[in-house]
Amino acid sequence: MHHFAYRDGRLHCEGVDLATIADAVGTPAYVYSTATLVRHLSVLQDAFAGQNSLIAYSVKANSNLGVLKTLGAEGAGADVVSEGELRRALVAGIPPDRIVFSGVGKSHGEIDFALDAGIHQFNVESLPEMERLARLARARGAQAPMAYRVNPHVAAGGHANISTGKAEDKFGIAWHEAEAAYDAARDAGGLDVCGVDVHIGSQITEIGPMREAFEKVVGLVHRLRERGHHITRIDLGGGLGIPYEPGDSPDPPHAYAAMVADVLSGLDCQVILEPGRMIAGNAGVLLSRVEYVKHRDGRTFLILDTGMNDLMRPALYQAHHEILPLREPTPDAERSPVDVVGPICESTDRFALQRPLPVLAEGDLVAFMSAGAYGAVMSNQYNTRQLCAEVLVRDTDFAVVRQRPTFEDMLAIEKAPDWLT
Repeated sequence: MHHFAYRDGRLHCEGVDLATIADAVGTPAYVYSTATLVRHLSVLQDAFAGQNSLIAYSVKANSNLGVLKTLGAEGAGADVVSEGELRRALVAGIPPDRIVFSGVGKSHGEIDFALDAGIHQFNVESLPEMERLARLARARGAQAPMAYRVNPHVAAGGHANISTGKAEDKFGIAWHEAEAAYDAARDAGGLDVCGVDVHIGSQITEIGPMREAFEKVVGLVHRLRERGHHITRIDLGGGLGIPYEPGDSPDPPHAYAAMVADVLSGLDCQVILEPGRMIAGNAGVLLSRVEYVKHRDGRTFLILDTGMNDLMRPALYQAHHEILPLREPTPDAERSPVDVVGPICESTDRFALQRPLPVLAEGDLVAFMSAGAYGAVMSNQYNTRQLCAEVLVRDTDFAVVRQRPTFEDMLAIEKAPDWLT
């Protein structure tokens, strides 16, 4: 469910005409719906209401401070993968005891900062990381709460590049080495070895692979407890998929929660969840304007002012985003196949090939739907293009929650060496 719909022939976000936002802040621009963010979080909270759970929103999906403050005010924690994301979560008012720190390459400085902050848990991905964490915690006389991320050798995800649970993936410790790794952590000192973490991929639309991985983790918890480990938390990661195309029907959150309750029955552990896309994905759109309509060799190219630097998912994952004109087409409007492309000097700067769309002309506005996750956070300034503005809508109000940088802003952080001046 989301709060983007046509009203009186114009596409709205909640009570705001998206064309009004495009005219006010320019394009390309990301627009997020408060009502959708809150709704998606509440659906997951309701589904897990009977379980001891922490919903730690995955900040890497959308790290805008307006989004984080919205979710934090509704009780969400945060799953972070860098010091920068941790700082964002803290600035947004999310308490450190609701923050978990994931990621394969935590630096000394990042671990130091997280220890000082007093976060809920470190998700440790290797023995060298465990040793570093233990050394830094011992130096403080602290006990750092940690879980190992285990790789259960279960593949899942909507694309090979977002499947993380296979043996060849870089994430986590090897399944067959888990028990020895836990023993080493217990013996290292400075660590409260309290949890097991698993995350097998992203954009998972069927919960079968998750169940397979979680059942393996439950077996591991029993074996660890037999070895004297006091395991009180299971971090199940994220990965729940969303509908990107009409007709997509991912397994719903309540079915996921019921599966988790069944698999973890009697284990007496806190369940940590790290949803990102499921909360933010359908809560955002990317507004764009048609620059040119080009006809060549029997094809029509719709050239937009949005490039792959603004929305990388189609180039990176061959991802599908529904593209809607902001002015509602008539029911009998003719549709013809077009290639939707951007202005970047790369052949991969394309969003759709031979997509049937209503007739559009120079200056028309369109919206990339389901762009609230892994959109703005993955954008960049390739071709010295400005980052998109970001806008948050609540009811009939909207606010710019990230300004579009000027070219002067972009150039001000660079300096030629003295020998060139």
